[in-house]
Amino acid sequence: MTGAAARGTRRWREGAIEAVLFLSASVGVVTTVGIIVVLAVETFEFFVQVSPLEFLTGSVWSAMIRPYAFGVIPLVVSTLMIALIALAIAVPLGLLAAVYLAEYASTRTRDMLKPILELLAGIPTIVLGFFAITVVSPALKATVLPSLGPFSALAAGIVVGLLVLPVIASLSEDAMRAVPRTLREGSLALGATSFETIRKVVFPAALSGVMASIILAMSRAVGETMAVLLAAGTNPTLTLDPRDSVQTMTAFIVQVSLGDTPQQSIQFKSLFAVGATLFAMTLALNLLSDWLVRRFRNVYE
Repeated sequence: MTGAAARGTRRWREGAIEAVLFLSASVGVVTTVGIIVVLAVETFEFFVQVSPLEFLTGSVWSAMIRPYAFGVIPLVVSTLMIALIALAIAVPLGLLAAVYLAEYASTRTRDMLKPILELLAGIPTIVLGFFAITVVSPALKATVLPSLGPFSALAAGIVVGLLVLPVIASLSEDAMRAVPRTLREGSLALGATSFETIRKVVFPAALSGVMASIILAMSRAVGETMAVLLAAGTNPTLTLDPRDSVQTMTAFIVQVSLGDTPQQSIQFKSLFAVGATLFAMTLALNLLSDWLVRRFRNVYE
C-alpha cells in the first residue's frame, strides 16, 4: 500500500470514528429534546381544558375523584416538605462524614468507609420505602410520635435523607480533598488548630463543591419516587404537618401510570402537566447548582 493510499485509509477511518462519536453524543441531546417536546405538547393540551392559573395557584388536587380539581400546590408543597426533611438529615450528617473522611481518617479507613457509605446510594428505593413503613414509622410511633400513622411525610423524609446522604458526603469530601495542602499547612503554621483550619480555610475553599452537592441532593430528593410513594402515601392534601400522609408529584405520576386511566382523558394529560412542573423544578435546581459552582469556585495555581 502506497503512502497516499495509507493516508486515505487512515482519514476514512478517523472520519468514521468521528461520525460514530458524534452520533453517540447526539443521543442524549435528541432524547432531551424529544422529552421536552412531548411534555410541551401534552401539557399544552392539558391547559386547553384547565386554566394555567387554576393549576399553578389552586390549593385542591382531586384528579381521580369527582369533583375534579387540578391545583398543583398540594403536590408541590408535599414534595418540597419531604425534600427539606431529607436535607435536614442528610446535610449535617453528610458534611460531618465528609470532614472526617477528608481531614481525619487514615487512607486505610477512608478506603474502607467511603465505599460502604456510597453503598446507600445503590440500595433500591423501593427497599427504602419498605424500610420506612416497617421500621421507621413503627419506631417513631413507639417512641416520640404515638399519633403517627403508617404513612407520613416525616418517615418519607427520613429515608430519602438516607438516600441522598452519600451524594453530599462523597461530593463534599472530593471538594475538600481538592483544596491544596499548602493552604492547610499555612494555616497550621500561623497557629490555627485543625478544627479552625477546617472551618476557616478548607470549608470556605471547598464551598462551591459543597453547595453543588447539596443542590444535587435536593434535586435527587425532589425526584424520588418509590420510597416516597410507599412511605408518604397517596393523600393529596395541602398540609405542612410532617406527621400527615401526603402525595408528591412523583407519587401522582406513578398513580396515573398504572394503566387504569384512559389515555386521552384529562387525568392522563394532567400526568404531563405535573411532569412538566417537576421538570421545571429540577432544571431550576440544576441551573442554581451550576451558578453556585461558578460563583464560589476557587482556582489554585
